[in-house]
Amino acid sequence: MTNSFSNLHLAEPLAKAISEMGYASMTPIQAQAIPVVLTGKDVMGAAQTGTGKTAAFSLPLLQRMMEHENSSASPARHPVRALVLLPTRELADQVAQQIAQFAKHTKLRSTVVFGGMDMKPQTLALKKGVEILVATPGRLLDHIEAKTAVLNQVEYVVLDEADRMLDIGFLPDLQRILSYLPKKRTTLLFSATFSPEIKRLAGSYLQDPVTIEVARPNETASTVEQRFYSASDDDKRRVLTKVLRDRQIRQAFVFVNSKLGCSRLARTLEREGLRAAALHGDKSQDERLKALEAFKQGEVDLLVCTDVAARGLDIKDVPAVFNFDVPFNAEDYVHRIGRTGRAGASGLAVTLVSHADARHVSDIEKLIKKKIEVEPFALEEHQRERLNDGNRERREREAGREREAGRERESSSREPRGRDRRARDEEPQDRRERYRPAPVSRDPFFDKPYEPKAAEPAAWDASAKPAPTRGAASTKTRRKVAALFKPSPASE
Repeated sequence: MTNSFSNLHLAEPLAKAISEMGYASMTPIQAQAIPVVLTGKDVMGAAQTGTGKTAAFSLPLLQRMMEHENSSASPARHPVRALVLLPTRELADQVAQQIAQFAKHTKLRSTVVFGGMDMKPQTLALKKGVEILVATPGRLLDHIEAKTAVLNQVEYVVLDEADRMLDIGFLPDLQRILSYLPKKRTTLLFSATFSPEIKRLAGSYLQDPVTIEVARPNETASTVEQRFYSASDDDKRRVLTKVLRDRQIRQAFVFVNSKLGCSRLARTLEREGLRAAALHGDKSQDERLKALEAFKQGEVDLLVCTDVAARGLDIKDVPAVFNFDVPFNAEDYVHRIGRTGRAGASGLAVTLVSHADARHVSDIEKLIKKKIEVEPFALEEHQRERLNDGNRERREREAGREREAGRERESSSREPRGRDRRARDEEPQDRRERYRPAPVSRDPFFDKPYEPKAAEPAAWDASAKPAPTRGAASTKTRRKVAALFKPSPASE
């Protein structure tokens, strides 16, 4: 029995879409998970990235929802029946596109909601009615609170990249979302890595799940060549460009650990004539989508990014991944190098290791259970000297400018400048000795001795109070007003 999609006996619209997308045989995770999901059982699936987890859960869910397919325009006939939760915006957008491709010949509707975008278009799509909703947890909670997402008829829930959602603190959000769902449902949990936390999550929300592991947990793809090169921080950029040139690599991911380092490295590579773009969390959603699209279209050769792009992004035929910085979390290494060597293709993963990265490399060894050999990378001596000389000259120029500015400030504060100093030097010595500053005039008022004023009665002294006026206590005294006109002679 072969692992052909034709053996699944899927509905004709789904089989047609699969054929048009060029899929002929199933990957191991698809061959094991799809038949189980078709029976309606909960699944806990573990597979390394790039092995087709998206099709493993989307195809059987679409097959089971074909009975609800209808062409009615009423939103009430299109309630949300399948909910797919993912950790990042890029991954949510990618999964939504793949589901739309699988369902393009059906009448099932799907949409995606994630943060960083205006809620109005998302709200309009939800109000029209959708059967499959792909979302990130934060934005989905916004729609739930706004009562634009109703989840009381959800039959299937998918938690994809669940370990990443726990890593970035989505567990409280997941618990809130799952509390809005019906108790009777099918729950699927897929992840590239399994940890004790993931197993506890599965024990809380999955009912008698079928565990599917097509690869040892945290195992890297066998088609990816992994190389570790020793390089100082100053030499890393030179090593990167030399490997690109020697191996004739046309496109690659370059991973760094910080947003600031991501922007700086992308600008530096652009100045060297390479087509590079930065992708990190401080970029707007529109900028991130444009950078990804430019990379997919071949308009950008190097996509310099943080771990925001390390999870699940499926860009075909990327030949190499560079870890410019060794990841702080060993599991992120597995996800980073999973961006190459996808779907059985070969790939290259190069990690640049400095002296401060020894502990992180040791953590990666323990995770993947392989001995890592850090190789020295031979840079041509004239390239290293030119790089070092350039850095040294730049530092010397900056230090020289600082010293010169300091001397100017010091001389300007101590001595007169220009013509005044020359005039003082040319002035005769006797005139300089005879010169005395003019006496400062003094005000005689300040030379007088202190004379105290006569004591005034205290405000609280009864004798100091004015004599009481006649009349009632509530009667106000009349103010004296200056006469504007003299009195007439008759009145006198």
